[in-house]
Amino acid sequence: MPQVSAEIGVFGGSGFYSLLDDPGADIVEVAVDTPYGAPSAPLVVGRIAGRGVAFLPRHGRDHRFPPHRIPYRANVWAMHHLGVRQLIAPCAAGSLQRAVAPGDFVVVDQLVDRTSGRVQTFYDDRAVHVAFADPYCPKGRAAAVRAARDEGITAHDGGTMVVIEGPRFSTRAESRSYAAAGWSVINMTGHPEAVLARELALCYTSVALITDYDAGPADDPDVPGVTLEVVLRVFAENNARLRGLLHRVVELLPDGARDCPCATALDGMGL
Repeated sequence: MPQVSAEIGVFGGSGFYSLLDDPGADIVEVAVDTPYGAPSAPLVVGRIAGRGVAFLPRHGRDHRFPPHRIPYRANVWAMHHLGVRQLIAPCAAGSLQRAVAPGDFVVVDQLVDRTSGRVQTFYDDRAVHVAFADPYCPKGRAAAVRAARDEGITAHDGGTMVVIEGPRFSTRAESRSYAAAGWSVINMTGHPEAVLARELALCYTSVALITDYDAGPADDPDVPGVTLEVVLRVFAENNARLRGLLHRVVELLPDGARDCPCATALDGMGL
């Protein structure tokens, strides 16, 4: 275990590049070498509510990594190396359903992978088949839902996130097909991050900030499709709310021994 450690990790998404810059956070920057190359940026380790927290912007501090080039394995491995066992993964997402509006949060409970070509396992030398029927930690999800309620934030409890390859946004036909399938939100970074966390027996909780309606609601073809400018603007407008939510989630995450299924994900694998 490295000298600097943390029990909770937070990945920053588009437009969210710092978390631990509050007075009293006792911040230290840590460069972690991994078997999978360098992470997106040095990790920043500090304290929130007395708990050790590591922060890493998944796109890099200057948004240099597009979704398909993020070093996902290095990022997740670096968190694990620092002692992190619970990961919170805020992200920007588009809404596929009218009932989920820009500015809302969604604590997703399911994932659909529509990426291609991304390495999504740490185990290339053996067959390791982790259970992934429920991709997100139930204890983490409960903490996020309660935190949103405590902070007075509109957060939908549950929803399916479809992850697309990017970096382009969807066509209207694609977006409508995802909506017709009943999926709630669309994103470009939620996979393989979630499954890599499961392969290291980490708890993983995704909190999606809705920034747009993707290519436009099916019932309103005049709504323009999403642009990066819109995503970054809405995310910036909600940065303070997201920070408050994440601080509260850190306070509420279970302390001590974990009793969720994530903790035993590798049991019986012979690793």
